Amino acid sequence: MMWSTHSWSWAGSGVIVNANGFILTNNHVVGNAKAIEVKLADGRRLKGTVLGTDPQTDLAVVKVDAAGLPTASLGNSDVIQQGDWVVAVGSPFGLEQTITAGIVSATGRRLTASPYDAFIQTDASINPGNSGGPLVNLRGEGIGIN
Repeated sequence: MMWSTHSWSWAGSGVIVNANGFILTNNHVVGNAKAIEVKLADGRRLKGTVLGTDPQTDLAVVKVDAAGLPTASLGNSDVIQQGDWVVAVGSPFGLEQTITAGIVSATGRRLTASPYDAFIQTDASINPGNSGGPLVNLRGEGIGIN
């Protein structure tokens, strides 16, 4: 997913969760965007509209006008355990469709006293542009957002 703020262009990632064009990403990926352009794996570029954001959980939903899109299979992040292998998918540094692998270093990590903090910590490489992409278990199921 690509978006622009002012005259600068930035890149982030997202995951299609509904065949009718609903994409889950991070709030900080789209938060200040003036315009959003989503580039799909097949090369299509579509205008994106932010439907909603939640700064507290750092999540956002973007909608594109498309149907029949391939969707991510979603898994259960509650069953992930320390030592499980995971894959981070995204477009770091604007490089498309990059995959890095790692292990779950810890689960339930809390950075603040917020009830929304219970992070999965991994040693899979996460670089600028990976934000908003899925963290996937070895069954190919999305279990988190990078």
